[in-house]
Amino acid sequence: MHKCPLGRFRACFLPAILWVVSLTLFAQPAAETHFGRVVGETTADEIVHIYRGIPFARPPVDSLRWRAPQPPEAWTGTKICTTFAASPVQRSPAPFSMWSEEFIIPKEPISEDCLYLNVWAEARAEQQPVLVWIYGGGFNSGGSAVPVYDGEAMAREGVVFVSINYRVGPFGFLAHPELSAEAAYGSSGNYGLLDQIAALHWVRDNIAAFGGDPDRITIAGQSAGAGSVSALVASPLAEGLFQRAIAESGALITWETLDLAAAEEAGRHFADTLGVRSLAELRKLDAATILAAPVPQPRPIVDGYVLPLPVAELLGSERGRSVNLLTGWNENEGLGPSGISDAQTYRSQVEERYGEQAENYLTYYPATNDSIARRSQQDAARDALFGIQNYTWANLHAGYAARPVYLYRFTRRVPGEGKYGDYGAFHTGEVPYAYGNLDQSDRPWTSVDYELSRSMLTYWVNFVKHGNPNAVGMPRWPVYSAAQKEMMILGDRLQATVLPDADRLDFQLYLQGLQK
Repeated sequence: MHKCPLGRFRACFLPAILWVVSLTLFAQPAAETHFGRVVGETTADEIVHIYRGIPFARPPVDSLRWRAPQPPEAWTGTKICTTFAASPVQRSPAPFSMWSEEFIIPKEPISEDCLYLNVWAEARAEQQPVLVWIYGGGFNSGGSAVPVYDGEAMAREGVVFVSINYRVGPFGFLAHPELSAEAAYGSSGNYGLLDQIAALHWVRDNIAAFGGDPDRITIAGQSAGAGSVSALVASPLAEGLFQRAIAESGALITWETLDLAAAEEAGRHFADTLGVRSLAELRKLDAATILAAPVPQPRPIVDGYVLPLPVAELLGSERGRSVNLLTGWNENEGLGPSGISDAQTYRSQVEERYGEQAENYLTYYPATNDSIARRSQQDAARDALFGIQNYTWANLHAGYAARPVYLYRFTRRVPGEGKYGDYGAFHTGEVPYAYGNLDQSDRPWTSVDYELSRSMLTYWVNFVKHGNPNAVGMPRWPVYSAAQKEMMILGDRLQATVLPDADRLDFQLYLQGLQK
């Protein structure tokens, strides 16, 4: 057999190979960011362009661990962005309770090098509105690679969808006196929020290259992501970076908020448990050692910089009312083991905890029999943990016609059987409906689910586009007011109604000392 000399192979075939590679790259979607050129991929029908793993900040590792995010280093050539970057470092994720695989990030890769974002956009997108998605996870877990956070359905409706990563757990929210001393702004903690703000700066400065309009940006999140949305609306550092906000099942209204001094003391104690004497030693520890230590509950703090005041105070100001707001919660947020065996035990617990208010409490959360008592405890958990957050925010925001608020309650029992279980309209259950991602799991969906998803996607898209969820041919979603309390039920059918349990929510606020 004739053998082609290596030199002849290079001369004859290498140019052809390079031509094929360049043609392949050319066929892929590309965009020029301020830091360099990126190449993504396209859907099979060539309608949506997808970019995964675009850096918006330098890796927060080594000396940059527990520092505000720094702009990414520019690169030459083309960066291939077709796979998700690492999710933020956290304990190994695994499905639990109501949250099956579609709600959990992949186990690998997970890394401190996690400050990346993803973009979905129509192939011919030009000056389209933008939605920036912020995941939940109790500020302790989560990532943008969760299957139900996919942005393709939104992109097909004319919205440029961006999902971002941010630091969580002790890497995202640790305060310490030495960290405050070294920071030019004089405080520490809130690194996860600073990551989100850095990502929003990137979006404002670069999204036009992907067909997005930097003057029409909506931030959206669920659970801790919704809490983040409330913090971003409140923070002066995020002013002007977005115009609309969607907060699903969460806000930082009634959370116990630490001030800087208390957070620094908790951080000092955390360092002591690790046996380190200095910040330099703390930065040298590997991530696994840090994650294995008993860490304070990660949460945003009133640090005088990102959050100069508690979020509730800031949301009640002109700054807090500067966005159009869509917010709400789910019917069965508190669904889970009730912790009680019978009605009498429940009554005894209520009487012991609430004293002279026990009878009023049992009026709102009755104990007629064992089954009703268990449901009452779950309803109380929903109202206290989630309902009053978004209800209070809606009341703070209401009354400003130029910046309306739209309130919802998601009531559809998410189909579940076998490994999924039946948890009703559970916490996070609305996400695949609102973002058109029912196909990310093999639950026994019915026509009711698909119709509800189409309706919710339409409402969400219209809010992103116009600051108003309403559309021709859809049931009218009324603007919420503190007086009328009109809202939308999103369930087996769509129904505009008066918030059915406002009195009960007001009672919860009274119990927590937030309302007279």
